[in-house]
Amino acid sequence: MKSKFVLLASLAIALGVSGQASAQDLAAGERSFLKCKPCHQVGETAKNTVGPVLNGIIGRHSGTYEGYNYSDANKNSGLTWDEATFKEYIKNPKAKIPGTKMAFAGINSENEINNLFAYLAQWGADGKKK
Repeated sequence: MKSKFVLLASLAIALGVSGQASAQDLAAGERSFLKCKPCHQVGETAKNTVGPVLNGIIGRHSGTYEGYNYSDANKNSGLTWDEATFKEYIKNPKAKIPGTKMAFAGINSENEINNLFAYLAQWGADGKKK
């Protein structure tokens, strides 16, 4: 009986630590998003600015956010934003979509890319956190 209690307690601690790490990743992703914020917005009041709104980007076809004037390269890229596509793109946007208007050098750190992806993935198309 004691070993079951220890196992359950260990599991509860592990789950707690896992949840805490996830929150730290989102916080780190939010900090990373500060690099994106001069051009992009997320949230319920987000608007297109220099770049398009990034709400609901996961699963969206490239170049399709309503009201944003995309480059032909972006509109015709044929990409759908998923985890792998985003992570490759954010390393070097101009290499992934030659001719894109996005003037961003990219992010090299895998950890930072993972955190940024987690942060963006939490926003639904309606601008609410999932």
